Amino acid sequence: MIKDLKSFTDEVLAGKLVTREEALELYGHPLDELCECADKIRRHFCSNQFDICTIINGKSGRCSENCKFCAQSAHNHTCVSEYPLLPDEEIIQQARANHEQGVLRYSIVTSGKRLSDAEVDDMCRVVEKIRKDVGISVCVSFGLLNEEQFKKLKAAGVSRVHNNLETSRRNFPNVCTTHTFDDKIQAVRAAQAAGLSVCSGGIMGLGETPEDRIDMALTLRELGIRSVPVNMLNPIPGTPFENNVKLTEADMRRIVAVYRFILPSASIRLAGGRGLLSDKGKGCFTSGANAAISGDMLTTAGITVKTDLELLDELGYEAAICNE
Repeated sequence: MIKDLKSFTDEVLAGKLVTREEALELYGHPLDELCECADKIRRHFCSNQFDICTIINGKSGRCSENCKFCAQSAHNHTCVSEYPLLPDEEIIQQARANHEQGVLRYSIVTSGKRLSDAEVDDMCRVVEKIRKDVGISVCVSFGLLNEEQFKKLKAAGVSRVHNNLETSRRNFPNVCTTHTFDDKIQAVRAAQAAGLSVCSGGIMGLGETPEDRIDMALTLRELGIRSVPVNMLNPIPGTPFENNVKLTEADMRRIVAVYRFILPSASIRLAGGRGLLSDKGKGCFTSGANAAISGDMLTTAGITVKTDLELLDELGYEAAICNE
């Protein structure tokens, strides 16, 4: 028997976990009703807290991995800038500028499969300076590191590690073949074993099915992930996915709404591709999403912190560090 949305919502509010079959059923419900119920769940579990963060592209291009969506892959033919680790002061200065604008979390992201031990040591030094001189919370995305490397980063002051699964286990080989879905899982668990919280999600528009989207969300739930970036593919010329069909605002609202049912207390974070939406994500922020990456993305333009903070104020949100 098909369950009505009120029953689904009441069960989630009471603590019941949505099954895969139920999530697929939810995916087919009328959009506006689905989004309204998802936002009710968001308010119940997360109140009006909104986790806003910024990122810096700390090392760009020349990546050995063949991810079909990525401008930084050496396998793809794009016009992305290429440079090694940025100078310490440039990373610190950007952290300070973001902190002064009211951003509470700052993430250093680097290209490549993983940083070397020497590069990790360099980044530990930078993080220590940021924590001492600026005070902003620091997140890092340094690839498939091991537990000992993550322990070093935690000791330096890192509070959260970012490592996207990108898509479902089934669809992952269609996206990347130079590392595996299990490599991703191993890195996530290594970070958690080191005592770090983990931010992990994926990209929508990689040729996945609704089942794939749901399966990724269920994997994130099994891993205990409570910060979930939902990226929308920005098809970049020179990548194998340059001709992928762009998702619509309705697509993204439906995805974040279903994710809110599956992950009721998580920070569901609009990330890359948000600038492609005519409303810059406003519709998603009333459909279950309650976090965002602000400012520029790694290789594409984003939305200014000032614009985002004004939107949060309009929607009645309060900037906060969530699910640390």
